Amino acid sequence: MNSLNSILVEGNLTRDPVLATTPKGTAVCNFSVASNRFYRSDDDLQKEVSFFDVEVWSRLAERCAEELTKGRGVRVVGRLKQDRWQDKEEKPRSRVKIVAEHVEFRRPRQTEETAEKTAGEAELEEVQHVAEGEREPAEVVF
Repeated sequence: MNSLNSILVEGNLTRDPVLATTPKGTAVCNFSVASNRFYRSDDDLQKEVSFFDVEVWSRLAERCAEELTKGRGVRVVGRLKQDRWQDKEEKPRSRVKIVAEHVEFRRPRQTEETAEKTAGEAELEEVQHVAEGEREPAEVVF
């Protein structure tokens, strides 16, 4: 029986995603997410930032490469995977990454271009996304 291995992370991309293709033609996309945690210590608000490497496969990888850019917010659901290898000095090395099974794209930050859109244009764009089968993150049921 498999052990439970599940993770959900929300944050912003720290760099643009990198899309590659395996020798068999399968798309793989890699990006990094920064996730903030706020807490109080002696009545002072503290901020802790964690960085996570994310790997996405197949059609979802292609979509991530098309839609995501540095700074864009995402919610990633997936599993943890540990890669192990030996470096040039024969020292054991490892890293843990998230293999994404589901990625939600948060609304992009407002740019000059989107600021110039009228409310009607923005509403039409939202309706078109819903009509194409895309769901807003608030509508996703876990």
